[in-house]
Amino acid sequence: MMIATRDGDSSMVDPDALLTHFVAGEISAAEALFPLVYDELRAIAAAQLRGFAGARTLQPTAIVHEAFLRLIKRETSFADAAHFKAVAAKAMRSLLIDHVRRKNATKRGGDHSRITLTDVPLSTTSTDVDLLALDESLEDLKALDARRARVVECRFFGGLTINETALALGVSTTTVDEDWRLARAWIAVRLGDRD
Repeated sequence: MMIATRDGDSSMVDPDALLTHFVAGEISAAEALFPLVYDELRAIAAAQLRGFAGARTLQPTAIVHEAFLRLIKRETSFADAAHFKAVAAKAMRSLLIDHVRRKNATKRGGDHSRITLTDVPLSTTSTDVDLLALDESLEDLKALDARRARVVECRFFGGLTINETALALGVSTTTVDEDWRLARAWIAVRLGDRD
């Protein structure tokens, strides 16, 4: 990938190398990294917002910028670009949950906002799920099996493929596929109990 440096010189940029410099605290690396990952993170944010009635006031661009600012403030190391995307997805999920909680706190009765879980067939009757209920179920799953919860974060909230999720978590694609299938079934049962 080519980017222009401040002096106008173009050169190949390795996102993984930028992540290393970013983790080391080099602000210029963060500035160079953002344009490289922006489109992909924006697509992830747009997918998270799709069908989410409670987020009509949110824009994917705002979510990406806020998530990136949160990542800059964290003192976390990233193994590679897939790991960075997984952490960014978790930050965006956190932003959405915070938004829903703030919005519900201002409403009388605390109505829950609903989202559509595209590509996550949790039940045969409906894929319309309460975001706060999903978050609570995911936290419960995390207490039972943290890796399966991370798989859901990567796949659903991060939009990562099976291969990208396997890279981000350091496991095989077979493990991710099985975890994804079992986690979706477990969450479907949990969310079904709430109806």
